[in-house]
Amino acid sequence: MTREASSGDTSAAPVMDYTFHSGDLALSAHLAEPAVDANDAPGLVLCHGFPTRGRESPQSGKSYPELAERIAAELGWVVLTMNFRGCGRAEGDFSLQGWLDDIHAAVEHVAALGVNGVWICGAGTGGSLALGEGARNARVRGVAALAAQADFEDWARHPRRLLLHARQVGVIKDPEFPPAFDRWSAELRAVQPLGAARDLAPRPLLVIHGDSDDLTPLEDGRAIAEAHGRAELKVISGAGHELRHDPRAVAVLLGWLSRQQISDSVASS
Repeated sequence: MTREASSGDTSAAPVMDYTFHSGDLALSAHLAEPAVDANDAPGLVLCHGFPTRGRESPQSGKSYPELAERIAAELGWVVLTMNFRGCGRAEGDFSLQGWLDDIHAAVEHVAALGVNGVWICGAGTGGSLALGEGARNARVRGVAALAAQADFEDWARHPRRLLLHARQVGVIKDPEFPPAFDRWSAELRAVQPLGAARDLAPRPLLVIHGDSDDLTPLEDGRAIAEAHGRAELKVISGAGHELRHDPRAVAVLLGWLSRQQISDSVASS
């Protein structure tokens, strides 16, 4: 793990100035830690969504270090937010399984820092994949999914259109990638967020969705919450897809994280 040298301007917005590895790939990231010594602080992995036209790969996750610092300062958590492979300055090219592997690497990296448990919060595709990692990794204490999609069927039905879009937004840069298209496209159906939500239970799940989301319908959020069975579903009136920038959604997330910390402390006492 490495952290880039600081320019010395403490007033500058936090950036992806940290590096850790997912397999043999170096991923750009930001590690936010409490200002005071916090032994056995809870840990959080914070995941962005899939880039869109107008907000391509270089812009991915740019506002997340600010949120990570807020969570660290206000709640006392250790927070790692990262760029998935192919995004920002992270190495590699997009694949759904590769992004799932990146979340796993982030969880293991945060756990190795000595935190008291690891939670995951993801937006959009990052939220859907957070469910997948939570389902398969007992180390994960809970998941928060913001504007997450309930499946990847649209991508799976049109994999070549997705591949073109991935090249256009810059998450696939290597003209020879993927080396095996059929294997790459098969991953789009292999990842099942609804099944993952079921397997995550009874561990906590927070689902936040806007009722005016024009990219991922509210029905997806409801389906994820229903599949889990005990999820907290928070519908944000008038909110679209970019919940990271909605103060109401952020307030709900901060409240949930605070309750996770309290519940965990009570359970271990």
